[in-house]
Amino acid sequence: MNSLIVCGKLESLAEIAQYVIAAATDAKLEKKAAYGLRLAIDEIVTNIIIHGYQKSGIKGDLELQTQLNTHNLTVLIEDTSVFYNSTMQALPNDLDKPPQERNIGGLGIYLATQGVDKFYYERVGNRNRNIFVMNRVVNNLS
Repeated sequence: MNSLIVCGKLESLAEIAQYVIAAATDAKLEKKAAYGLRLAIDEIVTNIIIHGYQKSGIKGDLELQTQLNTHNLTVLIEDTSVFYNSTMQALPNDLDKPPQERNIGGLGIYLATQGVDKFYYERVGNRNRNIFVMNRVVNNLS
């Protein structure tokens, strides 16, 4: 699949979602897995746009790439926003409480990491790289 480069603005979320849905369809992911991947990417991309670009007062793009092989689908997202390693953030420890009693923050990253089989972060030069891996069910492949 070709890469997708979009402006780092919230208006790009629909185009990103279409790209992810197409990749999940090509990979023949089950509906639940495809939904988890889309949610994970939506959460991380929204954080990149809001915190990495908007709140930092900088502009930039997001580049998405997919890699498909027999065993998994990998989606790679790169951006040039401020350094932010979401894997270093504490996950919410109050999910057993009602929403109005929970602390604010961290839920999106929790949803992202729970919705995919593997999630990695790396910094390459001036770029953040978020990597999402979904295992493919081999007996569903044609």
